Amino acid sequence: MPVEQIWEATEPSEAKALVGLTDAEFAPVAKRASELRDRHWGKTISYSRKVFIPLTTMCRNTCGYCTFVKHPGDPGANFMTPEEVLAVAMKGEQLGCKEALFSLGERPERRYAEARNALARLGHASTVDYLVDACRLVLEHTKLVPHVNAGTLTQDEIARLREVSGSMGMMLENVSRRLGKPGMAHHACPDKTPLLRLRTIEAAGRLGVPFTTGILIGIGETWEERVDSLVAINDLRRRYGHVQEVIVQNFRAKPGTAMANWMEPSREEMLRTLVMARLVLDPSISLQAPPNLEEDFEAYLDCGINDWGGISPLTADHINPERAWPAIAELARRTEARGYRLVERLTVYPAYLGIETAPLHSTLANMARADGLARDQFVA
Repeated sequence: MPVEQIWEATEPSEAKALVGLTDAEFAPVAKRASELRDRHWGKTISYSRKVFIPLTTMCRNTCGYCTFVKHPGDPGANFMTPEEVLAVAMKGEQLGCKEALFSLGERPERRYAEARNALARLGHASTVDYLVDACRLVLEHTKLVPHVNAGTLTQDEIARLREVSGSMGMMLENVSRRLGKPGMAHHACPDKTPLLRLRTIEAAGRLGVPFTTGILIGIGETWEERVDSLVAINDLRRRYGHVQEVIVQNFRAKPGTAMANWMEPSREEMLRTLVMARLVLDPSISLQAPPNLEEDFEAYLDCGINDWGGISPLTADHINPERAWPAIAELARRTEARGYRLVERLTVYPAYLGIETAPLHSTLANMARADGLARDQFVA
């Protein structure tokens, strides 16, 4: 059956009905998702070798599950200095990294005088202003290409960041407005309003920015809302063609957060969500799941994923610091045990390297081999 027919056969209503299937009924659905992945992506599973640069841990949002964010007065509440940014990037370059992932809190200067003062000492009025300069610093002094994950942005801000980054990203998380109600994960989080996040993804599409987004499961949403979220992402991809990858990430409860005692999604729930995502999304969209959030992560390969995401030989997962990255050699071994070969990609997927109008086109093209993957492969 052609790829298009396999994909077209799964409509949103059918995807919503998958939740009620027995294990025996679901098994052939999972097989179909894996076959779809194989037909479009072959027998390779990719990852990106990167360093994580948490430019600021301050944020104006207070998500119920987050330990990354620090408030003024908390240990670790700060902005990295240019010297600190460059030190991490240079060390990553020595270890063969090709991507600098800037992860940061959203617009803390709109909530905290301490953030405004810190930015002023750095010579900037806003976090986005400083981010632009930090990306430029990495480009000027290393061979790494920035990937920017700065949350909600205006189209003008995206246009500025586009000049100094190879790709951008922002987790949609979910389209459910219920999650913003008191007692829910996104209460008192102005930047987690679904409409604002969808507008950011759309603005990136209008500018042709290769974009990463995704859903976070287990934060109070229903199965139907997961489907609706993936459909919304897919619709934006159909309109603009810019969503290069979608992450499905499972919530992990953390001590000291409002959701510390929240029940985590089961392994089976994660596997079923991955299968559903592979069948709902356009097959040319990369489907990614983080391997450090599940002990038996190779089971994800049976559900249609084709990418492990960013793995760093240097820096921790700053969003889930308690969950260490698997060693690349171990990741390769366990991937091969399932019949697939681990390959290293760039921050921009091969299909997006041909956008010659992109500011960093020539830089990325020089880093790629003929098939668009990283010229220098590190899979051990």
